[in-house]
Amino acid sequence: MNEAKISIIIPVLNEEETLKSVLSKLPNYADIEVIIVDGGSVDNTVKVAQIFRQNTEIEVQILETVRGRAHQMNMGAKLATGEILLFLHADTQLPERFEKWVRQVLDQAKVIAGAFELKITASVTGLRWVEQGVKWRSRFLQMPYGDQAIFLKASTFWDVGGFRELPLMEDFELVGQLRRRGKIALVPVAVTTSGRRWQKLGVLRTTLINQMIIIAYLLGISPRRLANWYRSKH
Repeated sequence: MNEAKISIIIPVLNEEETLKSVLSKLPNYADIEVIIVDGGSVDNTVKVAQIFRQNTEIEVQILETVRGRAHQMNMGAKLATGEILLFLHADTQLPERFEKWVRQVLDQAKVIAGAFELKITASVTGLRWVEQGVKWRSRFLQMPYGDQAIFLKASTFWDVGGFRELPLMEDFELVGQLRRRGKIALVPVAVTTSGRRWQKLGVLRTTLINQMIIIAYLLGISPRRLANWYRSKH
């Protein structure tokens, strides 16, 4: 596993500025590939990806498909040639030497997948508590979310059937499947994600909306109905 190739899969939709920043932080390593899956952007997202491909030594694939993060990530996984898949949101930056942590974590006995701690790039009051809550939930409940750059072996991903193609909660579903099969480890370094959601709605309101979505989903409310409600709040 020490030399295992890592495929970083980034689903994007109108992420011109954030994608540029995320890609600029990736190291030029031969054992890493980047797969950017666009869901129909109308800005310069695809152009940013193409420029990156032209100016890096990293192997880069660009795929254009229909909108839907779960679908986009599944399509990216089908193209991946790495033994390890890492799913990265377009507004989230990986820490330095992330690849060392990924391989080290997946080498541990009984560990089936992993994710990173979360750092939010905003000084909004209350976000440091959110970060601590994420760390507690991920470490003790083994419930990381998609913005924590979930990673696992490609063989494991396909064994559990990939992401369910839901309009919402696809990461929650995948983690639930993984928890039943092994341990999900938390890397003791953080990815850095944009604070735009919390800045737009406020920490308390954003947190309440997120928790209401989870509870409603567990109660059996349709993911499509939840997705429509979620978008109406954003």
